[in-house]
Amino acid sequence: MTDLAFTPALELARLIRKREVSPLELTELYLDRISRFNPQLGSYFTVMAESAIADSRYKTEILANTQKTELPPFFGVPISIKDLNAVAGVTCTFGSPALLHNIPNYDDGVVTKIKQAGFVILGKTATSELGSYPYTEPAGFPPARNPWNLDYTSGGSSGGAASAVAAGLCAIAQGSDGGGSIRVPAACCGLVGIKPARGRVTNAPGTSIIATSGPLARTVADAAAMLDAISGYFPGDPFWLNNPEPCFLESRTKVGLNIAFSTSIPSVGEADGNCQQGVLKAVRLLEELGHNVVEKCPDISGLVQPFQVVWQAGVAAAKIPPQILQPLNRFLLERTGSAGEYVQAVTQMQILSRQIVAFFDTIDILVLPVYLHSPMKIGEWSQLNPDDTLERIIKWIAPCPIANATGLPAMSIPMGFDANGLPLSVQLIGKPAAEATLISIASQLEMVNPWVQHQWSPQ
Repeated sequence: MTDLAFTPALELARLIRKREVSPLELTELYLDRISRFNPQLGSYFTVMAESAIADSRYKTEILANTQKTELPPFFGVPISIKDLNAVAGVTCTFGSPALLHNIPNYDDGVVTKIKQAGFVILGKTATSELGSYPYTEPAGFPPARNPWNLDYTSGGSSGGAASAVAAGLCAIAQGSDGGGSIRVPAACCGLVGIKPARGRVTNAPGTSIIATSGPLARTVADAAAMLDAISGYFPGDPFWLNNPEPCFLESRTKVGLNIAFSTSIPSVGEADGNCQQGVLKAVRLLEELGHNVVEKCPDISGLVQPFQVVWQAGVAAAKIPPQILQPLNRFLLERTGSAGEYVQAVTQMQILSRQIVAFFDTIDILVLPVYLHSPMKIGEWSQLNPDDTLERIIKWIAPCPIANATGLPAMSIPMGFDANGLPLSVQLIGKPAAEATLISIASQLEMVNPWVQHQWSPQ
């Protein structure tokens, strides 16, 4: 049963279709693991045990009473939802204890698509307050810990999603990424994380120019198939991309691509040894696979200031009283400017983004670290003042916001382990709307550097 908990989601879906395992059995397996391991991991804020059992029992009865084989792609597979996204009738805290009684009466668009894909929702995973922090230590909740070393962060803001998948507390997870919030936790926890291109996945009922939902998974194929399931237009979306043909899961192998790489971010700094190791290992493998590799990186230094203005505006948009917020979010709220300053920042960010996207006229993939130094310990930054916290965050996740500002697709994949037992990783950034190319390259790297055999066991 332990092996079943770490079985890829697509394989679980196949076993369900063959009636070799039932949705109810899988749901009970994961709920049992959640009850045993969530207290030490802090992966879930809310466990939806009653509704998950009811839904999985209903799906099991469907299988028992019909020979139907045309089922949704992930029929009966257990999943988790990040607690920044609304699930009707379930508490949505946004990482704030002040919102423990906030119970929406609607599903976010991405949740609707997840339900249509046949998933069974196990619960709401931990997030940093308002999704603002790249580590998950919100006041009033346990911190989300890294399963591979419990002293360290699982990243953020989708930290609970990443720790849940890595520890076998769900088969696959939904996360969201406004500045690295899928890629950073996936890298911390040794997972595949995809930040889709702008317009690929709906943000309904709202919208965002920098944030999007995406998958965290154990395998490239699982992440690709989930991206297929959640992609596409949702009524009222202000911008969207057409679904690819063929689908992401069937992305064709691409050879002889032009690949750029860098172990540093201009004007910010050089990655530490562990982060460089992940990049250089990936580059070596890509050269051996026949791709054309060159060391260069676009200048993204001008993005820092306007991106920060947009980030601050997100805190203000939450409309939570300042006295309730954690120190950094309170600090960001106090620095929020006028509507005119926000529009100016968006305009500046888009002008710079056009210059960065032009870099990809001759480059298919940019290979970067996910972050510039190894993950920190739980609480390591908790006593810093907001100025110092903000400075450290900007320097740590500097390789990530380039994809959010430009709307380019990006993903992180595992590359091994460091001396502290923490995963090594690498980030791939692609051309506009070119997730299929990213998935092709990631699949090639997964084939020559497999990681799915690694299974977490309690410490």
